[in-house]
Amino acid sequence: MPRVRLTYAFDAYCGWCYGCGPALHRFTTANASRIELQVMSGGLFSGATAGPTGAYPHIPAANERITGLTGVIFGEPYQRVLAEGTMMMDSAAAAAGLVALRRQAPERALEFAAAIQSAWYLQGRDLRDPALYREIAAAHGIDADEVSEVYATPAVRAEAEEDFRRLRRLGVSQYPALLLHTATGVHRLGGPVSNAEALTAALDAHLLPSTP
Repeated sequence: MPRVRLTYAFDAYCGWCYGCGPALHRFTTANASRIELQVMSGGLFSGATAGPTGAYPHIPAANERITGLTGVIFGEPYQRVLAEGTMMMDSAAAAAGLVALRRQAPERALEFAAAIQSAWYLQGRDLRDPALYREIAAAHGIDADEVSEVYATPAVRAEAEEDFRRLRRLGVSQYPALLLHTATGVHRLGGPVSNAEALTAALDAHLLPSTP
């Protein structure tokens, strides 16, 4: 049976994406033989919405809720960044980093997305720093020189912007979103706190023939 296509609509600065990450990884591992996953960035903090963490005072309370519902941990370096309130959040830069990484190994895009979010939510790293994507590439065994070289090129930036547009065309305005592409259209699977079993059940409901 051919694998079905899924799109994961993600943003590096989306705390709910970070929260759903472990469940999504378990789901994709359990269903690897029947799904083909594409990871695309959504541009949550880009253009007019890009800005310092201090401009978004709701974030700490949202993070507490995310931890309570998913169990993920936000690192001390990140907490310090939030308290200082000056580090810029720029989804376009982070999306370009994901593009530079996934160009070498598209099938590992979810792994790269998780590494970018760990750099932010655990280590408090600046996702605008080109050196970060070089480090992620080296840690994941892909060509760090190539990632570093292409990261700031116009083509990579354009591809990141196209991700934003494609997700808007798919009707995505909130993240995370897991989209199943079928002959009958695009269907959303689960929600930000769905566990791996619930996502698999939702996939089954769309793919398996109903019993009379």
